[in-house]
Amino acid sequence: MPFLIAILGLLGAAAIWWYRLKAMNEAASEVADVIGRVQGNIRRKKLRKQAALSPLTAIDDPVVAAATLITAIVSEHDPILPQREAVLREVIAQIAASPKKTDEAVVYAKWAASQIDDTTIVIDKLAPFLRERLDPHERDDLLRMLNRVAQGGEQSLRIVDQRMLRLRQKLGFEVN
Repeated sequence: MPFLIAILGLLGAAAIWWYRLKAMNEAASEVADVIGRVQGNIRRKKLRKQAALSPLTAIDDPVVAAATLITAIVSEHDPILPQREAVLREVIAQIAASPKKTDEAVVYAKWAASQIDDTTIVIDKLAPFLRERLDPHERDDLLRMLNRVAQGGEQSLRIVDQRMLRLRQKLGFEVN
């Protein structure tokens, strides 16, 4: 009989410890789940922030960057009408390697400019990219291209002085 009581005592102790280990495992799993959710939320927030700028961060070609910059500035207040788009295509064709490249650059530029509401963000992201890849003469050509597109089309656009000043600064020109 004492032997039976000892075995029942050992089984009871094993059951209690098994229950305690199971409870600790569940608690550890819940902590791990909470940590995973927090990390997921942080990652999603970062991705949302990147997605807001993704049309600009995906640009790795100076021709597309120039087309997007010009398009964003001239379409800041009004959409680009066919005549102005024709001038834009003509200007981009001068720097693009092929007609296909021109079409790709203009189509992407129109889409990217429509995705981002604030022109200053476009200037802040693309002008440093262009400054690194263009020499001073090419940067000056970019400003002339912008003015040509702004003057072309149905009616001449006046680009806000602040936009031009910011663009000139970001492109590395001396500004008074």
